[in-house]
Amino acid sequence: MEPLETAALCLATFVVVLLFGRHLRHRRRYNRPPGPRPWPIIGNLNLIGPLPHRSIHALSRKYGPIMQIWLGSKPVVVGSSIEMAEAFLKTHDATIAGRPKFAAGKYTTYNYSDITWSPYGPYWRQARRMCLMELFSAKRLESYEYIRREELKAMLKELHDSANKSILLKDHLSTLSLNVISRMVLGKKYTERSENGAVSPEEFRKMLDELFLLNGVLNIGDFIPWLDFLDLQGYIKRMKAVSKKFDRFLEHLLDEHNERRKGVEDYVAKDMVDVLLQLADDPNLEVKLERHGVKAFTQDLIAGGTESSAVTVEWTMSELLKKPKLIKKAIEELDRVIGRERWVEEQDIPNLPYINAIMKETMRLHPVTPMLVPRQAREDCKIGGYDIPKGTQILVSTWTIGRDPSIWDNPDEFEPERFIIGKEKDIDVKGHDFELLPFGAGRRMCPGYSLGLKVIQTSLANLLQGFHWKLPENTKEEELDMEEIFGLSTPKKLPLKVVVHPRLSPYLY
Repeated sequence: MEPLETAALCLATFVVVLLFGRHLRHRRRYNRPPGPRPWPIIGNLNLIGPLPHRSIHALSRKYGPIMQIWLGSKPVVVGSSIEMAEAFLKTHDATIAGRPKFAAGKYTTYNYSDITWSPYGPYWRQARRMCLMELFSAKRLESYEYIRREELKAMLKELHDSANKSILLKDHLSTLSLNVISRMVLGKKYTERSENGAVSPEEFRKMLDELFLLNGVLNIGDFIPWLDFLDLQGYIKRMKAVSKKFDRFLEHLLDEHNERRKGVEDYVAKDMVDVLLQLADDPNLEVKLERHGVKAFTQDLIAGGTESSAVTVEWTMSELLKKPKLIKKAIEELDRVIGRERWVEEQDIPNLPYINAIMKETMRLHPVTPMLVPRQAREDCKIGGYDIPKGTQILVSTWTIGRDPSIWDNPDEFEPERFIIGKEKDIDVKGHDFELLPFGAGRRMCPGYSLGLKVIQTSLANLLQGFHWKLPENTKEEELDMEEIFGLSTPKKLPLKVVVHPRLSPYLY
């Protein structure tokens, strides 16, 4: 064939393919939600700043309660109203219950083997049942109440010993959360190193912070796949490094537990790792729970149970210290209901409506996850009159919903009274009221939310009951920094420094 004929044939083939492609695109034309016009290659990544939840909040105000943005080559639909949250998390819950395959899930959770990042299917459904029926059942959580009580009193004693000194509150809150969850999950405190030389307590805390950060970052390779191998931001390198550190720790932990169980008939589980290992031995499981799955779930339990409560209580105390009159109201309720002769117990919480109102208001203004963990459409669907093609990533902006003036009066103000006497007084945080979704809703709701609530409520109540709170001498209420860091959670950028003065007798510790 002559060169000219060859060129003509190639050109004709190209035209046919181009026309056929245009025909297919025309046939599959979608009525997508409104949104900013994307740039080639990067999509709308140029509009996303260092705090993505704030960038998306601003875009939602411009384009409406359902919008589409393009992160690289990936379409992302954002819902930022009660109606859209309900549509995504209830009406179409099963349709968009998938998870995008981000690098974080691949490298930090044993190739999507944990509860958070595992794809929707038999493995995930089995994991969810295990959480609800075994790990976080009311009976099991009740059996661990003594642990929560002991660790809380230990923290209060440490605060008492630090009286009249400037301290970082988060250090104490993180230690409380980590001690509680490590005793429940691992059977011992993370500070009890014994023969386990895998990580020091300080390194363990850094590992958890790194894990949460890396599971929430915008990794360029997730959205522009052909750049993934370059690891332009260095995130994948960090993911692999923290994963190796966790794996060494978890391998030692499982070996330790298996040694303890060896040769013991009718062994009674002493902690959640024991429960997971017993489930792994169950031949009747629908999907075999492998060793890497046990490690992934254990890591999930430790990380999820540590971060949310410490972050929430720190934000709460920061808001209260900006408005001391609110602390006075809380103390009046505590003195009236509890008195000053004992500490607050978990069973007292239903009788402390103002404490609960303070907690809800913090979760409204400072949601631990300002955008719920991304979902993915498992098939085509139509929401709000718009087409959502299969594979589209879905975000629910709890940050925007919590600041919606059509829902909340004075949405930018910290006003716990709204949950006492306002129109919002019947709103709860358990996934049924879409105005307030700190733990999500639907199938992908956080399975351990009941544990988180117990730790947050009792620690907050006892901090307020047991101590007077002040900012350091050189810090004024109006100067208190309220910026956050973005990751899978949003802790304060600058940890809260406080000075405490005991209110209760030291004989109660």
